[in-house]
Order: sequence, then C-alpha cells, then structure tokens
Amino acid sequence: MKHLLTTKDLSREDAIRILDTAGQMAATQEREIRKLPTLRGKTVVNLFFEDSTRTRISFEAAAKRLSADVINFSAKGSSVSKGESLKDTALTLQAMGADAVVVRHWASGAAERLATSGWIHGSVLNAGDGTHQHPTQALLDAYTMRRHLVESPGAAGLDGLRVAIVGDILHSRVAGSNGYLLNTLGAKVSLVAPPTLLPVGITARPELEVFYTLDDALDAHEYDAIMMLRVQRERMTGGGAAFFPSPEEYSRMYGLDAARMARLPEHAIVMHPGPMNRGLEISAEAADSPRSVIVEQVSNGVAVRMAALYLLLAGEEAAA
Repeated sequence: MKHLLTTKDLSREDAIRILDTAGQMAATQEREIRKLPTLRGKTVVNLFFEDSTRTRISFEAAAKRLSADVINFSAKGSSVSKGESLKDTALTLQAMGADAVVVRHWASGAAERLATSGWIHGSVLNAGDGTHQHPTQALLDAYTMRRHLVESPGAAGLDGLRVAIVGDILHSRVAGSNGYLLNTLGAKVSLVAPPTLLPVGITARPELEVFYTLDDALDAHEYDAIMMLRVQRERMTGGGAAFFPSPEEYSRMYGLDAARMARLPEHAIVMHPGPMNRGLEISAEAADSPRSVIVEQVSNGVAVRMAALYLLLAGEEAAA
C-alpha cells in the first residue's frame, strides 16, 4: 500500500494485515518502554482543516510512539485562513520533507486529490474527508469487534458477526467506511435511520440491510455489536430541524437506552465513534455500561494508526 484513503478498495488480505499488525503494536504498548525506533528519521505531518481532538491526538501519539518526527498543521491561524490553496499548502509540506501526510478536510475527496495530484511524494492517510470516508476509524472499530467477539482473532476476519449501525448515516463518514470494511471482513451489516438521514440509493446495495426504526432492527436480528452515531447537527440545515421532528422524537425512535440494551444478547458490545450526544442517540446507562467499549475504541485507535503508519512507511523495508 502507498496510501490509505478509503475502505472501499481495501482488500480483505490488507485489512486483516493491518488488524494483525495493530495487535502486535498494542502488545508493545503494555511494556514499560512503549516507544519503538521503527520510523526514526521519518516525518509525519498532521494536516487538519477541520477541528478534531481524538483523531489528531491519536495520530500524533501513534507517530511519536514509532519515533517519527511530527508536525501539526491546523488551518486556523495558518496561511489557509488567508486564502492559501490546498495545492500550495501541500507543496509547502513537500518542501519540508513530509514522508506521510495525515489529512482531515471538510471536502469529500480531498485526501484522494492530495494522493493523486503529485503535489506530495509521500504517503497520504485519510483522517476524514467530508461525509465520505474515515478508514482508520473503521479499522479501529473492526479491531475492537475482533478483540471482543472473535474467539481466535489472529489472522481472522469478522465472518458471521451481525452489526447494527444506527443514526445519522447520511452525514457519517464512519458509517460509509464501516459499511464497506465490515462487509469485506465477512460481517452482516444493518443500517438503522430515518429515511431523511439515509444516503440516496443506499437501499440498492444488497450487502446492506436497512431499517427505519431501531425497534424493527432489534425485532429482526440478534446483534453482536451495535454502533451508535452522533447526530451531526453542524452538517444539517437548521441544526437538524429539516431531518427529524425533534430531539425527543429522535431519541424515542433511535436512541439506545436501558430498555433496548436489555434486548441485546449478553455478549453484544456497544460502540460509538465519539463525541457522544448523551441523551440523544445514547443514554448515560448505555454509554457507561459494562458492555460499552467506547473508551477502549479510543485506545485501540492508537494501535491501529501505529499499524497503518508502520505498514505505509516501513512495511516494505521491514519485509526486505
């Protein structure tokens, strides 16, 4: 792999390779000295055109634990806020000797544009582009599921697992990435959302089952994992008023509460990419329950991003 832009084109073999490598990286983080010399001399640039806490810090921690030099670039207060184009920003980073650029951008397709333009010679990792893709989030979600739900997770996919993704599918790059990756790894995916929060044409994808209420989905199947999505009001006209009648109505139809938790199998895990709107898509009881792996998802994100950086920047050298 040269870049990590989308889960749509990620093969099962490559996906499992990343998950297996993440397991090895996680094991090193339990040692007294957690830093590895693997990427010493490499430079990783975090290029963020959108606000982020979890993803940016996770990538920074991952790169530093692999001994890479890290440059954090925020669009706010930079030349971008003065009108500098993506191209000129990329050329500046290339001049600084960036071996990898981790990019988050408000425009769908921005990461692919960077990777295919020739402006940057190093690897590009997509940390979220618009409502399009967020591949490392899907990979850390799959890694978390594999740890909890697969008996022998090494060199295994998620074959036969049933996963429900619930909420604002329309604006969620997490849902988009997970839909492809989970299917590639053998899981069966249900999408649960009001019709107004589903992408046009989603029902034409035979590998995805669609439900219009959470209760209908729970009536139909026993789920191994249920992933609640944040309602992204900042991407909605009128803060959500055009997409659902009221927060109370949304929570009543799609929120995960104690009563719906009780309908899940005992082994089922509760997931959320964060940040959470407690009381809207998920109750405090569900978020803080023993079944919740939401905090673990954050820690697993570091291991998965270490794996991605390692395989992109040192994988071929290590294999030689």
